[in-house]
Amino acid sequence: MFEPKYEKRLASWAEFREKLETDEEPFRCLLDKYKEAPSVSLNADPWDKTTWPNPWELIHLNEYCYFTSVLGYCYSLQLTERFKDSDFEIHIFVDDNKGYVYMLSVDDLFLGYNHDACKREDLPNNLKPHQTYPMPALQ
Repeated sequence: MFEPKYEKRLASWAEFREKLETDEEPFRCLLDKYKEAPSVSLNADPWDKTTWPNPWELIHLNEYCYFTSVLGYCYSLQLTERFKDSDFEIHIFVDDNKGYVYMLSVDDLFLGYNHDACKREDLPNNLKPHQTYPMPALQ
């Protein structure tokens, strides 16, 4: 999914989303896949939605910071039949030890804290909610 050529990335991303349709642990599969992404420092402003790449721009750029990886989680799930009707929100928390932490909520699960999935009540107490962005359905 992170190959050098854009066309190959698009095809591989489509195949990956197909896998998410039937995988027994789709969130684990998703989080593990994005661990393989080419990483960079912050390349989108989490506070300014106009800087957020759309799904195809994200695949084209092929560079993922902690925040744009969370966007990747969201777009990958939104474009599946399995999760298309789920509620998605991007959350920014403040962690006293780590600074800002970005997560995706999918219905009642939070994805991304320590590359894991958990319910809100299982998030550490040191995380303080700072901003939430509802993610509209993709067409």
